[in-house]
Amino acid sequence: MKNCAATASGRPDRMFVILVAASLGLLLSCLTACAIRPTSSGSPTILLFNGRGTSPNDVATIEKTLNENDFSYTTANSQQLNEMSESQLRAYRLLIVPGGNFEQIGNGLSSSTAANVRNAVHSGLNYLGICAGAFFAGDSPYNGLNLMSGVKFTFYALEDQGVRKAAVVIAIAGSPALAHYWEDGPQLTGWGDVVAKYPDGTPAIVEGNIGDGWVILSGIHPEAPESWRRGLTFTTPASVDNAYAATLISAALNRIRLKHY
Repeated sequence: MKNCAATASGRPDRMFVILVAASLGLLLSCLTACAIRPTSSGSPTILLFNGRGTSPNDVATIEKTLNENDFSYTTANSQQLNEMSESQLRAYRLLIVPGGNFEQIGNGLSSSTAANVRNAVHSGLNYLGICAGAFFAGDSPYNGLNLMSGVKFTFYALEDQGVRKAAVVIAIAGSPALAHYWEDGPQLTGWGDVVAKYPDGTPAIVEGNIGDGWVILSGIHPEAPESWRRGLTFTTPASVDNAYAATLISAALNRIRLKHY
C-alpha cells in the first residue's frame, strides 16, 4: 500500500483538553495496572514487527510509546519472522504490525509465516494492527493473514477524493471525540466491535476475538508525533492522541474490551 503512516494551528478549548487527557490517563492507568509486563521467564511480552514494508518512522514512534509506558518488547524483521515457528510466536503475548506498505509487508513474508501467525493468533497470540498492519490482518491478496476468514478492508473514503493524509475527527465510544492523524488508512467494515468511527460512520478502530486471540485494528495513527502534523490543523494535542495509542496497546496486550458502539 501507499505509506500508511503533520503543527496544528487549531487551539482546542483548554477545559476540553484537560478532561480528555484526564479521562485517557485514568483509563491507561487502569489498563496498565493489571498488565503483566514480562512473561514468567522474564522475556519480552510484545513482538514489534519492523521488517520489509513497515514505515521506519512509525516503528520508531511505536517504540517511543512502548518505552515511555514501560512495555516489555523486542523487534523482528522479515527474515526473523520467517524463521519463527508458531510455538515461538506464542511465546509472546502481543504482535504489533505498524503502518507502512501492506503489499510489501505481505510479500516480504512467506506463506508459511502468514499461516504461522494466523494459527498463533487463533491459539491465543494477541494482535494489534495499525493502518498497514490492519490491512495485512484482512484478506489481502498480498499474502495477508486473513484472520477474519475472507473479510477484505478498503481505504477510508478520503482516499477516493485524492487525499493522502489528514487530521480526522474520530468518534470514540464512551469518550470525547479526538482528532487523529490519518494517512492512507483503511476503514474496517465487516469485522469486530466498533470502538471508534470516522466522520462518515465507517469503523476506524475495531476489536474482537479471533479464536483464543484478542485483536485490535486501527485505521488511524494515534501514535503520530507532533512532527507528522505539519501543514494540518488538529483540535486535539498530540500528547492526548499518543496517550490513546498507549491505551490501545495495553488493551491489546491484556485482552481488555474497550467500550464500543
